[in-house]
Amino acid sequence: MLKDLVLKNRSYRGYDRSVKMTKEDLLELVDLCRLSASSMNRQALKFHIAYDEKEVAAIQPLTGWARRLPELNLPYPGTEPTAFIVICIDNSLGTKAAFQRDVGLCAEVMLLGAVEKGFGGCMLGTFKKGELVKLLGLPENIEPDLVVAFGKPGEKIVLTDVGEDGDTGYYRDADGKTHYVPKRKLEDLLI
Repeated sequence: MLKDLVLKNRSYRGYDRSVKMTKEDLLELVDLCRLSASSMNRQALKFHIAYDEKEVAAIQPLTGWARRLPELNLPYPGTEPTAFIVICIDNSLGTKAAFQRDVGLCAEVMLLGAVEKGFGGCMLGTFKKGELVKLLGLPENIEPDLVVAFGKPGEKIVLTDVGEDGDTGYYRDADGKTHYVPKRKLEDLLI
């Protein structure tokens, strides 16, 4: 069952905007993080959930998507996510470096939870931090570290084997609608 969720958990860059995530959906995802492991059990992560159309639309232009494919300007107009969760670090509880692994752990837990609900998402490490802090009205000690987009997947993603050239870069087909993600073979990962 976990493997099925992992296989469905892709970095979606196109969504079906006719299906919205609710506040309750997002709170359930944050609650999964609350119940997860935390460095030194400091529980230093804080979360901003965005599901209101106006707020989601204000966050979207502050994010950077698919840096390997800048010519595509993803997501395509009309396929933007319907929700975001901004994962922040409360710097009053310790140094940012101490809690970075918590950010990744929580993002993955939330994405797996979203897949279980029939949604999907994408972790976005590229975003305009200063503008996002201002938009969300975050206090000085709360630093956004990762933006996670959510919605009903509206694109096809196909896993492929890494080719002989070793290139792991993702790519799209000629019409830009199918996203291919090369993965290394298991035996290539073992030392």
